[in-house]
Amino acid sequence: MEMMTSRWTDDRMDDLKHQVDELGHRMEDGFAEQRREMNARFDRLEKSLEVRFDKVDERFDKVDERFEKVDERFEKVDAKFDAKFDGVNARFDAVNEQIARTQEMVVGLHATLTRFSLGFLGAALVAIIAALVASWSPV
Repeated sequence: MEMMTSRWTDDRMDDLKHQVDELGHRMEDGFAEQRREMNARFDRLEKSLEVRFDKVDERFDKVDERFEKVDERFEKVDAKFDAKFDGVNARFDAVNEQIARTQEMVVGLHATLTRFSLGFLGAALVAIIAALVASWSPV
């Protein structure tokens, strides 16, 4: 095995340093270019996302408007139902009052009929007793 030896002269060292420096500059330039490209891509992506988010916001605004219109319609329908049910409740109240008056009349009629029945029963008993007394003769 032959050993290779070489001598490093100042010229060779200067040349190597120059090549290393050149490589370093090219790498720095390459990284700087990569950063510029990445920043440009991120800028485009950010603008694209902003546009998309703006469109989504617009859609949500339209949906909100639709829900507000639906709420307004429900409020109108609810008000109409309330008005109709208030009318129905008023009618039920009137019917309940009529039923209460009718019940009072029925109770009054029942009391009157009971008095008449007792009066007729009393009169009938008096008539029967009178007939019995009249037909009763001491033997």
